[in-house]
Amino acid sequence: MIKAIYFDMDGTIADLYAVENWLPKLRALDPSPYAEAAPLVRLSTLARRLNRLQRNGYKIGIVSWLSKEPNPYYDEAVTEAKVAWLNRHLPSVAWDEIHIVAYGTPKQEVVDMPEGILFDDEEKNRAEWTGTAYDVENILDILKGLL
Repeated sequence: MIKAIYFDMDGTIADLYAVENWLPKLRALDPSPYAEAAPLVRLSTLARRLNRLQRNGYKIGIVSWLSKEPNPYYDEAVTEAKVAWLNRHLPSVAWDEIHIVAYGTPKQEVVDMPEGILFDDEEKNRAEWTGTAYDVENILDILKGLL
């Protein structure tokens, strides 16, 4: 069994789409919505479960897309904002992998263990994933079942 778990960020663990004016800001190359996004799951519980899963041999990673508006400077700012979000909201998690890649990149092509588990809000990403994929419902319950 492949023991790896990956998370998308936007719409999966970070509520980007609830940030006021998120789309106009992204179109204006403003990375602030990525930093301002509220958590979508109880992060203290998520962190405890991820740390326990790591102690049990799971690799834990992030695989998230950049904005649809590619620009090298903006891509760097978005990457910094997403990593800062992870550091602020999940500081106790020592991620084994963090991949923040161009919008539309097949996620299974950039991770170390594509046969692992993916949590992602986009159906297309789940359908293309080569391992087991889940939507955003019941993330904590699914993780608890792996313990």
